[in-house]
Amino acid sequence: MRIARFIAAGFGTGDARIAPGTVASAAAVLSGAVLLLVSPLAVAVAALLATVGGFVAVRRADIKGDPGWVVIDEFAGQWIAMLALARPTMYGLLAAFVLFRIFDITKLGPVGWADRQHGAFGIMADDVIAGVIAALILGIARAVLPDLFL
Repeated sequence: MRIARFIAAGFGTGDARIAPGTVASAAAVLSGAVLLLVSPLAVAVAALLATVGGFVAVRRADIKGDPGWVVIDEFAGQWIAMLALARPTMYGLLAAFVLFRIFDITKLGPVGWADRQHGAFGIMADDVIAGVIAALILGIARAVLPDLFL
C-alpha cells in the first residue's frame, strides 16, 4: 500500500504545498525531456507505464475522489502530450506543458466528461484525454510551424 501511494503521489511531487498538479507536470516535462534525448519511444513507454501503473496504484491505495496529492495522472497526461515532439526543444516543451495544463485545468469537452467518472478510471482518464488533445494540437502546430520546433 505504501508503494501504491508513493506512485499515486507522483513519486513525491504530489506533496508540494502549492499547485501539486503543476509541480508534477513540470517534473514530467523535465524527465520527459531527458527521455526524448534517449528516444521518443522512451516517452511512449513512460506514458504507458504511468497510465497503467497509475491506474493500478490508485486502485490498490483505495483512493476516494480525486485528492490533490494524487498526481501520477499528470505524469501520464504530460508524457502523452510530449509524444508529439521528436526531440526536446524549448518551444516544444513549453507548448506541451501549457497545452496540457490548459486542458487539464479547464476540463473542456471530453476531459470534463472523464473527470466526472468515478474511481481510478476517472482520476486517470481526464489527464490521459487532456494529454491526447494537447498532443494532437501540438502535432498540428509542428506541421504548420516546423521551424518553431527545430
